[in-house]
Order: sequence, then C-alpha cells, then structure tokens
Amino acid sequence: MSEADAFPARPIDVLLRSRRVVTPTGTRPACVAVAGERIEALLSHDAPPPPGARLVDYGDAALLPGLVDTHVHINDPGRAAWEGFASATRAAAAGGVTTLLDMPLNSVPPTVSPEALAVKRAAARGRVWVDVGFWGGAVPENAGRLRALHRSGVFGFKCFLSPSGVEEFPALDPAGLAEALAEIAAFDGLLIVHAEDPERLAAAPEVTGSRRYVDFLASRPAGAEHAAIERLITLADRLGARVHVLHLSAASALPLIADAKAAGVAVTAETCPHFLTLTAEEVPDGATEFKCCPPIREAANQDALWAALADGTLDCVVSDHSPCTVDLKVPDFGAAWGGISSLQLGLPAIWTAAGARGHQLADVARWMSTAPARLAGLRHKGAIEPGRDADITVLDPEATFTVDPAALHHRNPVTAYAGRTLRGVVRATWLRGRPILETAETAAAGAAGAVGFVGEETETGQDSGGAHPAPAPIGRLIERTAAP
Repeated sequence: MSEADAFPARPIDVLLRSRRVVTPTGTRPACVAVAGERIEALLSHDAPPPPGARLVDYGDAALLPGLVDTHVHINDPGRAAWEGFASATRAAAAGGVTTLLDMPLNSVPPTVSPEALAVKRAAARGRVWVDVGFWGGAVPENAGRLRALHRSGVFGFKCFLSPSGVEEFPALDPAGLAEALAEIAAFDGLLIVHAEDPERLAAAPEVTGSRRYVDFLASRPAGAEHAAIERLITLADRLGARVHVLHLSAASALPLIADAKAAGVAVTAETCPHFLTLTAEEVPDGATEFKCCPPIREAANQDALWAALADGTLDCVVSDHSPCTVDLKVPDFGAAWGGISSLQLGLPAIWTAAGARGHQLADVARWMSTAPARLAGLRHKGAIEPGRDADITVLDPEATFTVDPAALHHRNPVTAYAGRTLRGVVRATWLRGRPILETAETAAAGAAGAVGFVGEETETGQDSGGAHPAPAPIGRLIERTAAP
C-alpha cells in the first residue's frame, strides 16, 4: 500500500476493485473506497481492505458512475398500465441507471401544481429502486404556480410548443411561452422544451392511415425542430433565461445551438439512444415500436448528431423512455402512440454504437451520467470521485446479448431494440454504497449479495409459503436543492 493509500479517517465499509475504473481524470485500475453512502477515496488497485471492510473484486469489468437519466415518462398514477414506479425503476437499475427524473406527463394528474406533485410523490413513495426526482410542467394558465412548484423541489419545468399527445398537458403558444419563461427566469429556474413548431407540423403531409415509415417521417420535418429551437433561443437570449432542448433529432438545428452557446446564451441540449443507434432507412413499414416525436431520422443526420456530441454542441444522452401498452402500438403510424421504450437498454445501445465509432467508456460516462447530473444540479451524482454518492454501474464492456422484450423489466414488452445484439452487459448496480442489482455472472465471480435485485428488508417482513421474501427497494425521492 502506497502513502497515497493511507486510509481515510471515516471507517470504510467496502472496497470496489476493478482494472477499469472510469473517473473524471481517466480510466485506470483502482479501488473505490466507500464509507456509508459516499465515495470516501480512490485507492490503488492493490490496496488491501482496512479492518472491518469487505472487498468486492470485479476484475476486468468496468466501474462507471451510475447513470443519470433526466428524461423518463413513468406515467404513474393515472396511466400506470403503461409504466409504473416499481417496474420503471427496476428497469433503470437493470440498465445501470441509479438516478432518474420523471416527466410531468403522461400521469394523471400531470405535475403542474404543488398539489399534483404531492400526488405523484405519494404514488412513488416506497416503490422506487433508484433515486427519483420530478420535473414540473409549464402549461397554459399555470405561470402563477410555477414559483410554488419550484419551492416544492421540482428540478425545472417542461413545456411543449406543439401538441403533447394528451389532453391534460396542452402546449404553450408563443405568448404563453414568453410568460412562462419570464416567470421561470425571475427565480433562475430551468425550462426544458419539446421543440417542434406547430405551424410547420400543420403544413406537413398528414400520415393518417399509413403503415409507411417514410410517410410518418415526412409528417415531422426537421424544419419544425429548427424553427422552434430558433424561436426558443431568441427568447432565452432576450430574457436571460436558462433553457434546455429535449430529445433533439434534427441535425439542421445544431448550428443554432452551437452559435448560441458561443454567444453566451444559457442553452443546453440532449439527444437520445434511438436517434444515435437507429435510422429511418431500417424501420420496416408497420413497425410502430419505432415511432417517436420528433422522429428517428436518416443515417447522415445520425452522423451529425454523433459529431455534435463529440464537439460539445450536444450535452447529454438520455432515454426519453415513453412506454405504452401493446395495444396502442397499432401498425398505423398515424394512430399509434409515439414513444420508444428503452430505459433498460440505453447504456448497451450507446456503448455498442459509441465503441464502433471510436469513443471510450469515459465519453459514455460523461454523456449519460456527468452531464445530466450537471443539468439537474445533482452535485452528489455523476462521477466516481470522493464526496459523490457511491452510485456505481458495473459493466462488462465486451459481453454481448440479444434483446428479448419479454425479459426486460419494463411493464410492457415493446421495444424498438427487439432482436438486436448489443455490446455491454450490466453486471451489478450500486446505489449510495449498497448493491441493488447483481447478475448470476457477478455472483459467480465472487461479488457479495444475492443474484438479481438485492434488499436487506422485505415488503412483508417474513417469508411466505417457503418462497424467498421480496427485497424492498431502497431508492429515495429527491428534490432540487440548488441551481446547477
């Protein structure tokens, strides 16, 4: 043990050892020393465990900071048949996501008031496997309630500039957008925006009754995103407001964002695994599991999104997990619900494509953990370094698997990734210093804990009928505490 490995003052509970630990200063062999819920120190790979601590050696599996997914539709309460807190957060843990932020729709009621937020929290309490926070919603006629929602702990406010798809969450018109953004800027909040221009969409060809993906793509032109983002940036600049562009798919809008950043406008932008790994050219007719808004675009457009991630124009990659029941994915692209189910699959999907393009695990950690944590102001998340929460994703980067929708923890077995072979298998997930998921392969390698989901308590407090007791989830409901 080197002098640098002198044990910290706080008692160490566990050392997580790996030959590939992804840290803010590089990927290297190391031991992550965990005290309570936090990372206390990074020690050399051969550091012995201190008295009373246990050692979990993950060998060549990589340790990444737990993913932070700031764009998840859980739909609970009200549409829990589409997805619920228990199923969504189990899927998150299985995919290496340790923190997620829930969107204010498609639950009923939507999270557009402090009272609705209380209903949402009540539905989630005691049922989450990972740490969960909430976005508020900005809709017509609730500008006067946004400050109260902010004080209640939401991380920011989502709005639509075009129809959302559900009646209870209407879009903001230009005047409503200006009113909401002025109010949010007054308390230094964050507005996150579904940016498609409704006039451009209305002028596009209709897709009603069509099974052809090319018809659906024509109905959601890139120009709709471009126009909406241009208007948003202009308004944010004038008001001195912070804005974030959600699920950007149109590469034509990237220069707008790059120029705005260079000019000092407080704008950030995200894209999603499906835009980076799936292309319009490969979507079969009638395959509405690929339908989302904005849409999956052509391969050349995808190349530009990857370039924008590399140069920092795009900040982060998050799922936009927007599930529904199987019956809503009818083969008519006009009638089918638009949303991609991918919460459990984002990390392997991105790693498969990123590795093929020459990117490293450190890039994936930055896009899927560090940057989303920064966006939400989660100062204790997003990196493997002392002082952060001990949220760790254990990934076998070389292992592959074929996606079987029936084997996913999502409530409904629908995903655009069905049948695809992906690279990167999550072997274990740790939340605040405790394992919440370990696979059979991990247990065989000598890691502590049971196979599958891990909990120290049970829901009933006892075995029932000789069966193994159900583990209790240890996730917490979290609130905004400081601006990013």
